Amino acid sequence: MYKKILYAFAALLLSGIFSPAEAGKFVEGMEDMPLPDYMTQITQDDVSFGNEETRLIEAYVTARKVKFEKVAAYYQESLPQLGWVYQGNRGHNLLFDRDGETLEIVREAISPLVVRITLKTKP
Repeated sequence: MYKKILYAFAALLLSGIFSPAEAGKFVEGMEDMPLPDYMTQITQDDVSFGNEETRLIEAYVTARKVKFEKVAAYYQESLPQLGWVYQGNRGHNLLFDRDGETLEIVREAISPLVVRITLKTKP
């Protein structure tokens, strides 16, 4: 699975879809989860556990003077290029699926904006 992701990401870089700045910034612990330049990760709140068959990773990111709609638009555009299929939203929650995993992006606070990103294996 990771080779597929690596090849897809390399193809995206070579095609110019991601700029070099975007290409280097990822959510720590989620090697293929891009992080917009205007956001930073709150690493002390990260949660990660699992094994080869199942995993749960939770990360928090924040930004000042940015609305959740901008973050939502960023992920709705960039994640499908990495194989994630958009499943819709519930309020301020975005849902994606890929290869037996689910990804949820949730607005936790408005000012400053705090977003929780949860990646987990489907049951």
